[in-house]
Amino acid sequence: MRFAISLLVFICVASLIGTVLAQNQPLNVYIDQFGPFWTALFDKFTIWNVYNSWWFLVIMGFLVVSTTLCVIRHTPKMLRDSRTFREYVRGTSLRAFPHRVEITSSHTPQDNLAPIQQWLKAHGYAYRVRDDEDGSYMVAAKKGGANRLGYIFGHVAIVVICIGGLLDSELPIRIQAWLGDKTPITENMFISEVPPAGRLSLSNPSYRANMLLPEGAKTSHAIVSYGEGVLIQPVPFIVELKRFIIDYYSTGMPSNFKSEVEVIDEENGKRFTQVIEVNEPLRYRGVTIYQSGFDDGGSKLVLSAYPLQGAEYEPIRLKGVVGESAPVIYNQQGDSVEATFTELRVFNVEDLTDGDPQPKALMDHVASVAGSGVKPKDDHLTNVGPSIHYRLTTKDGQAMEYVNYMAPMTLDGFPVFLLGMRRNQADFFRYVRIPADAKSSMTEFMQLRAAATDTAKLQLAAKRFAMRSGQMEAGSLIELAAFKTIDTFVRKGFNGIIEPVPEAERERILGLTVPMLQMTLLELRNLVREEHGLAPIDYSGDKGAHEEQWVQLALLAFANLPEYPAPVVLTLDSFDQVQASVFQVSRSPGMYIVYTGSLFLVIGVFVMIYVRDRRIWVWVRPQDTGSILTAAMTSQRRNLDFQQEFQRFQTAFERLSADRGNQHV
Repeated sequence: MRFAISLLVFICVASLIGTVLAQNQPLNVYIDQFGPFWTALFDKFTIWNVYNSWWFLVIMGFLVVSTTLCVIRHTPKMLRDSRTFREYVRGTSLRAFPHRVEITSSHTPQDNLAPIQQWLKAHGYAYRVRDDEDGSYMVAAKKGGANRLGYIFGHVAIVVICIGGLLDSELPIRIQAWLGDKTPITENMFISEVPPAGRLSLSNPSYRANMLLPEGAKTSHAIVSYGEGVLIQPVPFIVELKRFIIDYYSTGMPSNFKSEVEVIDEENGKRFTQVIEVNEPLRYRGVTIYQSGFDDGGSKLVLSAYPLQGAEYEPIRLKGVVGESAPVIYNQQGDSVEATFTELRVFNVEDLTDGDPQPKALMDHVASVAGSGVKPKDDHLTNVGPSIHYRLTTKDGQAMEYVNYMAPMTLDGFPVFLLGMRRNQADFFRYVRIPADAKSSMTEFMQLRAAATDTAKLQLAAKRFAMRSGQMEAGSLIELAAFKTIDTFVRKGFNGIIEPVPEAERERILGLTVPMLQMTLLELRNLVREEHGLAPIDYSGDKGAHEEQWVQLALLAFANLPEYPAPVVLTLDSFDQVQASVFQVSRSPGMYIVYTGSLFLVIGVFVMIYVRDRRIWVWVRPQDTGSILTAAMTSQRRNLDFQQEFQRFQTAFERLSADRGNQHV
């Protein structure tokens, strides 16, 4: 019993960890929270998936075995003890009881026997009388024998609940993997290509799987995460997603999402339609399908790829599909990177008062509907339009995540395109702001960027800047300084300018070079416009102030581009959205076992608390012409209620003596 209690304490502590600590999150989330050392240590004990960790299952198994042995060992004894009256107890032993009373009576033992039996019967006691040869009687009475059932029900409940928990854990799948030679699939492949070793049985008694179903698609398979890969779990019917419905708050958070599905049971020819919502699952043939989230189902994308290297500026048109990868060629030499399109968001409502937006993870949107998310206030929120998330992987295996918005958004009073980037999901997005031109595109900036790689154009822009500054002769110092400065700037940003300068002089140097860079860039912009048959920019008046701000933002964009690790920018031109539902598919026979165990536990606790066992022995023996009555009362729990009941019994017992003889308590 001590061992079982110790195991139960361990299970309670583990359950507390599983409740407080978010389970099944990406490892980088835990690294960010605990640091690499503690994450590596905790990972050995799999506290990120406590309820399926090996040590938790072992403890559960030991608790089942230990408590089962305890029940088997003690239940027969408890049942026998609850049925027996113990009428063969020795009368002299009653004097050893702490709660006893003894009186003398002038009546014979047989005359005293009747009122004793009457009192016991009136107070709900069952009794048995032993008639001794010396004329004495032993009356053994008991009440509340069902109290023992409370202990039995309580211990059986622990066993039943643990068995239900083990049945609904990964243990059945692990047993199949160990004994059935099942191997998780770690490669991308179609379900039809998965070998038998990667498939679980249709009769699998318990599982918890996921199913991603795009609109118009159907499937009869779910995915079970196991180890470093997945196993395919067939379900006994086909599910087809007819329509996915999602509604939004004005804040951009989903207010509700649901799926209209058709269930096709080919085995018995049954078909029916049902709407699955959060907390309103589909239950059929022992399988429960919950609406757990939503995702992209393979939206079709049309994009433009703007090169960020070389003298080319014309975008390359390409098509993509969310969830798939495609090579992106970004120059005439055929150099390319692999783009993986991870997400399309057609609705982005952001608070832009605190700076650049930070797109929320998909689970934050799901939590807003499920109830665990805090819905933001709609103050200062703006719908900034669709965005595309993608990952670029270079030939050396380096990868970065990017997010680009389809339309420019107004920040600090000027429309800009945001090019977001981050190393992994644990980081915040950092942005490069590209100023939008008069056509709300980034074409003019890309032309300017391409021209900045042409040395001849930079020299001409520097010459025009020198002439505007009053230096008319060719090769003047100010012309050379302007060319060298802008040439270094477009390649290395501000760091390239200030690195050779002592730290104490850097602020002064920047104060001199920034106006020079801005004016040279202004001349370069006019050169580009002339090249494309456009009139030079007039920088006078209100319109001129707007154009000057464009040049300032372009200067900042040039300063940030050296830190933008991609050779190409993908912008979203158009899309055809395909929604997908994320379902959790489960077969949980252990759930009903746990419910049964919980019922046993409730019964056991109530019986132990409210059914109080009592035993009374009354030994009536002859003495001279009368008799002596010795009574004792006991209980497993001699608490305050028992003390009060004994006092009432003592008072009633004393009244049995008609002549009120000597009394000894």
